[in-house]
Order: sequence, then structure tokens, then C-alpha cells
Amino acid sequence: MNALDIAAILVCIAAAFGVINHFLLRLPSTIGLVVIALAASLTLIGLDAAIPGFALDDTIRREILGIDFAGALLEGMLGFLLFAGALHVDFSALRDQKWTVSSLATIGVLISTGIVAFGFHWLAGVPFIIALVFGALIAPTDPVAVLGLLRAVKVPHSLETKIAGESLFNDGVAYVVFLIVSVFAFAGAGHGGDAAAPSAIDAARLFVVEVGGGALLGGGAGWLVYQAMKRIDDYALEVMLTLALVMGTYAGASALHISGPIAVVVAGLLIGHAGVRYGMSETTRDHVEAFWRLIDEILNAVLFLLIGLEVFALDLDPGFLLIGLAAIPLVLAARFVSVGLPITLMGTRRSFTRGVVPIMTWGGLRGGISVALVLSLPQHPDKPLLLTVTYVVVIFSIVVQGLTMRRVVRHFLPPAT
Repeated sequence: MNALDIAAILVCIAAAFGVINHFLLRLPSTIGLVVIALAASLTLIGLDAAIPGFALDDTIRREILGIDFAGALLEGMLGFLLFAGALHVDFSALRDQKWTVSSLATIGVLISTGIVAFGFHWLAGVPFIIALVFGALIAPTDPVAVLGLLRAVKVPHSLETKIAGESLFNDGVAYVVFLIVSVFAFAGAGHGGDAAAPSAIDAARLFVVEVGGGALLGGGAGWLVYQAMKRIDDYALEVMLTLALVMGTYAGASALHISGPIAVVVAGLLIGHAGVRYGMSETTRDHVEAFWRLIDEILNAVLFLLIGLEVFALDLDPGFLLIGLAAIPLVLAARFVSVGLPITLMGTRRSFTRGVVPIMTWGGLRGGISVALVLSLPQHPDKPLLLTVTYVVVIFSIVVQGLTMRRVVRHFLPPAT
């Protein structure tokens, strides 16, 4: 099948499953799509095991494996989803929380990566460098899942800004960490070429260039588009400018070998703040927001459908599944420390919302980014294990944490009487 056929099938399935969820399950749309897609996939796998000659699941597995999930997300959908999310973040509130957000998105990611790596090395018995790869790919909270969750759960505005801001930035930072660690782990194995692993200094320099360069590119491109929008009053053209900003910035970042996710987040924050306030008429603002809300909803549906269907790519080895279940508390514990340590240190100088650490720990959902990163790894004996464990953690995160987040918030932030 060509790309258009695949896209048509995925959108049709997403729409059909969305209708089923709307009338039967009534779960939040993204969680409902994951649940239904996963249930349908496991049903087909069960029929294959129970009925001799049943081959439908083999056909579906072949087609699913033919979809480049990692490329579709990391090089396609992610830029649009991050820009749409950043566009609606309160920039003024984010600026007030800049030290908290930046600490969680950098120091927090590194702490989480390290803790998970040590735990997974002991748990699964894999080489430490492979465990470090797992720590890096499972560290980012997925902005798509997190922002979707925040639309359904009411939390104080300052806490919402922390959660949303961190989720938008930490995936870009974790992606850079993942790329660096992967070069060390798979040097000569097809990931990043056949060059030898870089030195620690090279890795640090690459991190600064990727993150800093992405921020500069996003800020510069966003400022140019903002200047153009101030001088134009044509909503169709201005919507096209925002679309060009995302596509051009992400493609440019890829060509320059800097962080595309960081670039589009910075560009989205600039347009969402200065562009909306000073560069758009009310009509343009309504059309821009409606356009990006629609893009966000459609891509969200396709992404979470794919997450549910990716079970066909797994090696359902019982040992791998047990390690995956054991990795869930490990990842949550790492998240608790990576959030709690920076906030505790900053708490000596400023106050935080009651229950911020447990709420941000449980609300740090993992999602499509982690699945895409593990799928992007080169062929390696430990890849099936990493894929299965990542998938188990992601499904638990989206379904269990996502569905119970409202109760957690109510427990730590009971409604005022």
C-alpha cells in the first residue's frame, strides 16, 4: 500500500473506533482509541492461537510492521502536535514558572534516565549502556498524552503550566539524550552511521548545540512569521504562514542537525503569545486556533490508534512481559525522584501547590514518543525486550494513569468548601 492508502485506512479506523467509544465506552477519546485498538489486536492474536489456519492477524501484522511508526511520528506528526500544544500554553504563566519548567525538563530528564538505567540493568540483566538507552527513551512525558489529560482534569493554573510546559520541552531534551546515548550503545551498528562512539566532551557539545540551536532557530523563525503576520490581515494566508512555520522549521532543524521538537515548541510559544496578542485580528485568531485544534485532534486520533495497533510488533514472550510489569514501578519511582528533587530544592525559595510532586508523578504520562524512539533503534538482540517493556509501560501509563488521574487530583487537591 502507498502512503495515501495507509493514511485513509488509519483515519477510517480511527473514526470508526471513535464512534464505538463515543456510544459504548465513553472514555476520553485518546484513551478510548488505545483501549479499543488494543482489544481488537489482542482478539485477532487470540483467534490466531485458537483457530488453525486463521491468517488475518498475520496479514494485519505485515501491514502494521510496514508502517514506519517512528518516522511518521518523529519526522512527521510530532512537529504539528508540539506546535499545536505550545500555541495554547499561557506564555506569561510559563515565564513565571521558567526555572521550575527548565529544571524539570533538563535535570529531571537526566535524573530519570539514570535511575531507570540502574534499575533496568539490575532487573533485566542487560548491559548498562543498553539500560541507559531504555532510561532515555522512557524519560520524556508525552506532550500529546499530557495535554489531552489536562483538558479533562481541572488543576490549578500554576500546576497546569508546570505540567504542560515540562511535557513540551522535556521530550525534545530527552530525544537529544536518547540520540547521544544511542550513538554510544550502537556505534557501528547502523544507528547514526558507522563512526566510533563520541567522547563525553563531544556528547556534551552535541547536547548544547542540539538544544540551544533548536531554541534559536524556533525563536528566529517564529519572530519572522510574527513580523509578517503583523503586516497582513488575511486569515487564510496567516493560517498558511503558521503551517509553513512548522514544516519549514522542523525540516530546517533536521537539515542543520539541531532539535526540531525544541524549535517548533519555541516557535509555537512565540506565535501563541506575541502573534495572537499583537499580530492577528480577531477573525484570524479564531481561524488559526480552530485550524490547529482540528490538526491536533485528527493527529491525536491516528497516533493513539497506532499505539494500540503496535501490539502486533511485539514479541509476546512471557519473560519480557514480566520484566515490563516490573519496570512500571521503576519508571514511576524514577519520575517521583526526578520531579521531587528539583521541586524540593526550589521549595526553599518559593511555594508550590500542595501535592505537586505526586500529581506530576502520576500525571507524567508516557506515550507515542517512547514507542517511536524504541522502534527507531537498529536491529540488536535486546531490541525485542526493549520494545515489549516500553509498550507495557506506555499502555499502563495511558490507560491506568490516564483514567485515574482525576481521582489523584481530587485526593491531593480536594475541592474548596
